[in-house]
Amino acid sequence: MFEDFSLVPPDPILKLIVEHKNDSRTNKIDLGVGVFRDATGNTPIMEVVKEAEHYLLDTQQSKAYIGLAGDADFNSAMQNLILDQNITDDRFSTIQTAGGSTSLRVAIELMRKSSKDLTVWVSEPTWNNHIPILDSVGVKVAKYPYYDAVNNQLDFEKLIECLNKIPSGDVVLLHACCHNPTGMDPSPDQWKVITDIIVKRNIIPFIDNAYQGLANSLSEDAFAVKLMAGKVREMLIASSCSKNFGLYRDRAGTLTIVSENAKTNLHTRSHVLKIVRTMCSVPPDHGCAVVSHILNNDKLRNRWIIELNAVKNRLKEMRALLNQALNDRATEFDSSHLIKANGMFSYLGVTAEQVQEMKIKHGVYMEGAGRINVAGITKENVNILADAIVDVL
Repeated sequence: MFEDFSLVPPDPILKLIVEHKNDSRTNKIDLGVGVFRDATGNTPIMEVVKEAEHYLLDTQQSKAYIGLAGDADFNSAMQNLILDQNITDDRFSTIQTAGGSTSLRVAIELMRKSSKDLTVWVSEPTWNNHIPILDSVGVKVAKYPYYDAVNNQLDFEKLIECLNKIPSGDVVLLHACCHNPTGMDPSPDQWKVITDIIVKRNIIPFIDNAYQGLANSLSEDAFAVKLMAGKVREMLIASSCSKNFGLYRDRAGTLTIVSENAKTNLHTRSHVLKIVRTMCSVPPDHGCAVVSHILNNDKLRNRWIIELNAVKNRLKEMRALLNQALNDRATEFDSSHLIKANGMFSYLGVTAEQVQEMKIKHGVYMEGAGRINVAGITKENVNILADAIVDVL
């Protein structure tokens, strides 16, 4: 059975992790791996998460299975967070998933079940696991223009031109905020234009909501989700707690279904749960139980927001720090896009050859397209990084 298997090339990010680990240079810099890091280079556990875990340790009485949809209190709290309001409308339903990736996979399985002909449109570029997940289910994939790599900005004109040509009934995969890998998000006014086209052309929005709270505020980062939810007939929202709660390995997430009416939602939810049953039977509980305890306790929720704001502010500070360091070197390289972008990721604006040169000469590791995780920048390494960038330019 296994004789004809060829070796699958390693994931580029996982390969970078190994290469960085094996690099003996003391001044090496890791800008590749997609996790938050504090000023010391660690990926910390939030204090409020630790407190919630202690609470669960002291109070949980069983490790029995939870239902296919997960915990109702968690789902309700997440639904209200994602949509920035108290949801009581039966057009909306949310299920618990094993992180954002599983949420994406379940949603795509549902799309495939509903139609063999639809195409899912993704931004060019997009998160490097979006297309593999789509391909694994066998849906058709197309790309819409998103980023102007010459000027390091959102290519809004070409984006709109493409949206106006997408066939009715197709799905468009959008990033709610902190676009990965570019960090460039539409403005509120631009989101309104995008939404109007989606409604007019009867396109189905599929929103990947992985970074809520890391761009501006929880409410501001929900703008596009809330706007579309109030105008479209159908929508799917895949959400992750990995980044804004720091629960990377605990795999906590949700899938939210927006339908035309309560009856349609009930029927759709039943098909979603059937898919869940055949994939993982029931979702894992620990990370989601932590989030539920935090979101349903006002004191803990307020403390979480303070800690989340500290994460967001560090990312903004490191963007500004690198931009200033490059400006201080008086090069012609325009790095202003770094402070216009949001979240953990940005395109640096260098070529694949320059990326390789920085790795070989300076021990600076990033994705081949020049995507950097700004959380890998510190006050101690920013000048080393700026010198490396100037050197390869």
